[in-house]
Amino acid sequence: MGIKYDSLEELRRKKNLLKSDISNLEELLTFKNTKESLSAFTNGLTDQYLQEKVDENGDEKVVLRKDVIAKQVTSEVKDLLISKNTAMGIAGSALKGNAVDALLKLAVTAIVGNVVKKNIKSSNWKKKVLGIALVYLAPVALKFIRKKLENYQKNKSVSSMEQLI
Repeated sequence: MGIKYDSLEELRRKKNLLKSDISNLEELLTFKNTKESLSAFTNGLTDQYLQEKVDENGDEKVVLRKDVIAKQVTSEVKDLLISKNTAMGIAGSALKGNAVDALLKLAVTAIVGNVVKKNIKSSNWKKKVLGIALVYLAPVALKFIRKKLENYQKNKSVSSMEQLI
């Protein structure tokens, strides 16, 4: 109570200002406007990923902007694939004779990435689920196929060695 006020009217104005500030903070905390509340909590980090839409009943609704998320994920993957380390890895593997293998891995990654992007952008929920499943299942399936191909190649080379003997 160290602040001195000149008049009672000034004190009432200050009280009204404080009340309005408190009500604004309460609106943020009660999520009456979800996008604005999340923006305040995350310091604007979620602004680019959220969009307000009005549904058929006239209610405002906050939805994720899947196009922005997909674009950001694909640009990150593209940056990883085209990075200096990848180029050096391909050049190094070319010296070892594994250049075709590295290029095949990049091609498969690019193809799967494009299919996932296309499916996630689709309006059909089944395609969206398929796209998300591909993100998680494609690496496992590719590892399984790679193991089977390596085993086949190993068996084939043993078979040809037996024929030579």
